[in-house]
Amino acid sequence: MQEIHLKRKLKNRHIQFIALGGAVGTGLFLGAGGAIFAAGPSVLLGYLISGIIIFLIMRQLGEMNTQDPSAGSSSYFAYKYWGKFPGFLAGWNYWIEYALAGITELTAVAAYTQYWFPNIAAWKIALFFFILINGINLTTVKAYGEVEFWFSSIKVFAICSMILAGFYILVFDPHLVVGSTIKNLWQAPTTGPNAGNLLFSGFFPHGIIGLIVSLPIITFAFGGVESLGITASETQDPKKTIPKAINQIVLRILIFYVGSIAVLLSLYHWSNLSISDSPFVLIFDKIGFKYVAWSLNFIVLTAALSVYNSCIYSTSRMLYALALQKNAPHFLTKVNKEGVPSSSILVSSAITFLVVPLNYFIPNWFDAFKIIVSFVVICILVNWGLITLAHFKFKQINKQTLFPAPFYPYSNYLTLAFILFILIAMTLPQLGMSKQVIGLPIWILVMYIGYKIIKKKQGQIQ
Repeated sequence: MQEIHLKRKLKNRHIQFIALGGAVGTGLFLGAGGAIFAAGPSVLLGYLISGIIIFLIMRQLGEMNTQDPSAGSSSYFAYKYWGKFPGFLAGWNYWIEYALAGITELTAVAAYTQYWFPNIAAWKIALFFFILINGINLTTVKAYGEVEFWFSSIKVFAICSMILAGFYILVFDPHLVVGSTIKNLWQAPTTGPNAGNLLFSGFFPHGIIGLIVSLPIITFAFGGVESLGITASETQDPKKTIPKAINQIVLRILIFYVGSIAVLLSLYHWSNLSISDSPFVLIFDKIGFKYVAWSLNFIVLTAALSVYNSCIYSTSRMLYALALQKNAPHFLTKVNKEGVPSSSILVSSAITFLVVPLNYFIPNWFDAFKIIVSFVVICILVNWGLITLAHFKFKQINKQTLFPAPFYPYSNYLTLAFILFILIAMTLPQLGMSKQVIGLPIWILVMYIGYKIIKKKQGQIQ
């Protein structure tokens, strides 16, 4: 299982923004609308709770990656420390997760582009960007890293600028935006169609159940940050870079999510938002800042492309690692002269190409988006659970490590309890995701049957 083909060309700034690229995208800019609609201002608490959990998961993954920086990340560790089937399940589940996530991002890209060009069919837009981003990924890993760095830099700059601008308006010039006040976080709206309606007042306008309903949606938003782990085999000095990146990335993501949404909900009361629109673009459009809204739409478009870029990288490297484990066809280990696993990129992109017919046959992009998101959330939870369980096995063998995860083993128990809680929350009728939860054991069974078939052909069944 020795990786002799991939090249260590990614620097600290690259992997910092690769992780940002995977986590700060459609889940924040578009998915936040659904979470806000479900929980109201208490969605801020939901992002904080979920941020703490993902920090614990990332520290568990980071401890393993720092000790043993290898291709495949969670799949590699499940395979090495737990067993062949857990490694098989972790790898293919991760691959499906990011392939589906790529479809959601390209669907969002089409929606953002239609903000300017409503007459262009969504499937045509998705096809154009599909070809563009995959072409970039087939060059060199450094080219991918540079594109991701600049994509992420744009959205990070935009989020920071928006937070500062919103803070300035709230503190120094509140009359600039009618109805803007931090009291919007707990009071009934004073403007808009719901003005004075006490049903929309309070930090928990829909009670605790509203917060619980928002958590699976928030899970989708945070899914992707673990893509940082898969960069270990192509990172310069991973034993130094990975810990630094993990400690910084989670704090930044929390600031971006909690800070930006707190500012937005103060500028414009949450009850007047739409579940299917980007709250970032919608708010500035409604308060009269047309040019700002236009610019923000460009930002959220860039953010979605950034995440899709990250998805292509993650799926191809995981497929490459699965082939090294003999859990995927051997030809997927083939790389070009620049050390890029071109065969794995082409196979992965073939799956995300489904975004084109999906948007053709389901012209309402939000319906297509919701269908895919529910499946992605299930895969994210499986991925997180396998990371935590693999870490249990890892710690039984490695007592002294370079970057120990805090509060072991209690943080592992807390993580597993949170995952179980989210699965239970997904069965609530407000979310309409109960079928996906019921399908989870079926998904694992299908993976097990696939594993048995592959190993039988290889003559490895024990």
